[in-house]
This record gives sequence, C-alpha cells and structure tokens, in this order.
Amino acid sequence: MATSIAIGRGHASRNLSRDEVCEIIGAAVDQLQVRGKRVLTIIPDGTRTMPMPLMFDLLQAEMSRQKVVASDYLVALGTHRAMDEAQLTAHFGQPVANGKCGSANISNHRWDLPNTFVQLGSISANEVEELSGGLLREEVPVKINRMIFDYDQVLICGPVFPHEVVGFSGGNKYLFPGISGGEMIDFTHWLGALLGSYDIIGTGYTPVRAMIDKAASLVSVPVACMALVLHGAAISGMYFGPAEEAWKTAATLSSQKHIFWLDRPLRRVLSVMPEMYQDIWTAAKGMYKLEPAIEDGGEVVIYAPHISEFSYVHGDWIEQIGYHCRDYFLADWDKFSHVPRGILAHSTHLIGKGEFDSIHKIEKPRIRVTLATGISEKRCRRANLGYLDPATVRLDLWENREHDGIKVIPKAGEMLYRVKVSPESGGSNS
Repeated sequence: MATSIAIGRGHASRNLSRDEVCEIIGAAVDQLQVRGKRVLTIIPDGTRTMPMPLMFDLLQAEMSRQKVVASDYLVALGTHRAMDEAQLTAHFGQPVANGKCGSANISNHRWDLPNTFVQLGSISANEVEELSGGLLREEVPVKINRMIFDYDQVLICGPVFPHEVVGFSGGNKYLFPGISGGEMIDFTHWLGALLGSYDIIGTGYTPVRAMIDKAASLVSVPVACMALVLHGAAISGMYFGPAEEAWKTAATLSSQKHIFWLDRPLRRVLSVMPEMYQDIWTAAKGMYKLEPAIEDGGEVVIYAPHISEFSYVHGDWIEQIGYHCRDYFLADWDKFSHVPRGILAHSTHLIGKGEFDSIHKIEKPRIRVTLATGISEKRCRRANLGYLDPATVRLDLWENREHDGIKVIPKAGEMLYRVKVSPESGGSNS
C-alpha cells in the first residue's frame, strides 16, 4: 500500500518508475519556488548507496527549467575522506573536473579546515541534559559549513537507512554531523555510544535525532529535504518536504524495507563488505547491522580483502586506543578523556555490547569481532580484534548453513538484521 506526505510516495512491495521519480522531483522543485535563486543540494558521499546519476540529471533539468541562478552540490562527509575527482565522476555518472560537473559546482565538506565553519549558537547544558535523558550535561557549540549562507535555498537529498548512532540516517543528519563542526560530530556519536548501537539502531525518534533537529532549528537558510528509500540501487520511496517530516515518513518505509527479521539468532556471520567501504571506519557497518542478530558468544567476521587500514583519517588514534566496549573507557575516563569522543564512539560501536570488570581489569564483549581484511594479524590483535586470513575464506563453506546458525551477508552494511526474540531474552540457541 502506498504511503504519502505533501509530496512523495513509497511502496514496501515495489520500486518507483522513472516517471514517478520525475513527477515527484518536478513537483518538489515547483514547490521550492527557486526561480532566480541560488540552490545548494547536500548529498551523501560514496559510502552510501545512492542513485546519484539519476538524481543529478533530474534535479539539474528541473533547476534549469526553473531558471535558477546556481544549482550546486556539497558532499556531506562528516569526517570521511574527501572524494577525489575520479570518485566524484563515478558518483555523479558524468565528468567532474576542476570542481565542476556541467554548470554545477561540486564541493567536498572541508571539515579539516577551521575557516570552513560559522557558529550559529549553542545548545545549552540544560537542553542537552533534557534531550539526552540525563546522560550528558554540557553546552554544545553549533557550527556549520558557512557555504550554505551563500545560497537562498538548501536541499538535502539522500537515502534513509537504519543507523547505529541516530536510529535511522537521513534528514537533518546531512547537516549535523554531515556538514557540521567537530564538536557536534563528537557529541552526537558519543551520545549514541552511551545509548548503545544494539538498542538504538533501527529505532524511531532517538535522543541523538532530537539533538540533531535542535541544532538544525538554528539554521536560518530555508532547508528542504528529499528523502529516498532504496531497494538496492532502485528507489522504493521518495518524500519531499521539511526535513523532519520527509525523514519521518522515509524512516517508516525504511523500517519495512531495511530490517530483516530472523526466527532465531545466528552463531557466526560473514559480512562481505563492498568496495564502497575503503577502511574499517566505514566498513564497521558490517558489524553494526548484524550485532542485534548474533547470539551471546557468537562472531561477526568482516570480510574485506581490499581494506588495509582502520581509518585513513583517524588511524593514529585507533592504533593508540584499539577497540573496546563502552564500559572499558568509562572505567578509566581520565586516561581516555583527551581522545576525541567520535573516535571512542567508533571503537565501542565496532566491539558492541560488553562488560568491563574494573577490579580484575577483564573485558567481556558480548560477541567476537574478527577482521578478514588486508590488515595484518599483528595489528588486529594489538587493536583487540580477532584475525582471519582472507585468503582462507571460502564462501562455499559458509553458504547454505543457516540451520547451523551460520550465514553469509553479501553486500553487508545497509540491511539491519534483528531477531524476533532477542538473543538476550532467552531466544539464543547457544
């Protein structure tokens, strides 16, 4: 059955046709009333599945019909690596050279440069305490890429998937942390870590989402959102409107399309990571999306022979602290308080739920995480991860073994797996 908001439609059982997508985009751009204006569209980077060539072609055609002064694009990196022009060319489906794709300017969010940002204000300590459910109490500066103020209209355009930090991705997340300052990035990811990915991923309106929407309310430039729900590379749903409303409707459909419910938990999973994930910083989604479906004592193997680094941006930090559960860091906070909290959050998310006995200094993760990548055994062990030689992995020995609690997940990282009865509530077959 179709769902709809002011503009848009979606289906759990079929994909939208090109004509339907064209109709929605045309109606959306008409509603924006951008004739004679400058429009900046904020889009995902290459670590998200996105039919960017189609969306770029259709958006540019409609913007041209509306006779906009400019229709440019900003890649919301968060703190990911900038996309080079070869990667951008593949992303857009046509040549990107000297920062241009046709008449459009294409920019990466330069999170690494302090002069990128302007401060809009802050979220008070009292508000933070209320929004976080009392987990944190501190003032959070709200900084954003100043480029948005060179435009009359901002359009967020990206997919919605279950997400380990915020519940479901998309919507205002493309502003915060997509093009925001480090303070908001570190804060939101650490809040997500305190809440726990196991409990927050694929859920509805979370405290992290509330923080993001609060920050977005300080943006004075008009912001609209085109939220997509994908089935592979096809579009199953597309919703346009205010960011909060478009995201909410898309998240409802995503919960039907992107969560796979199992009758019983799995013992061992091989998460096969596609090439769009170039380091563990991004490929860790192969664990996040499986953790709720793994029985106590089970194992997730991240299989990605093409990956040779923990993180191209944050690798030094990760080499220093390794991967540990949340309570490991909280038990010795003075030792780790200088580490950016976004790094600590990534560390805890990859290990997942666990306990730390501060008296005997024993850490007990709920499940095991093993890398079958180009990262050496020595580095894996030093980082507190298991190691499996990727050359020894034979897919035929993993496939068709669900009766044994063993499963291969091809193109892991976007579909969330859950168990109808939680592994922690007696549903485990261990």
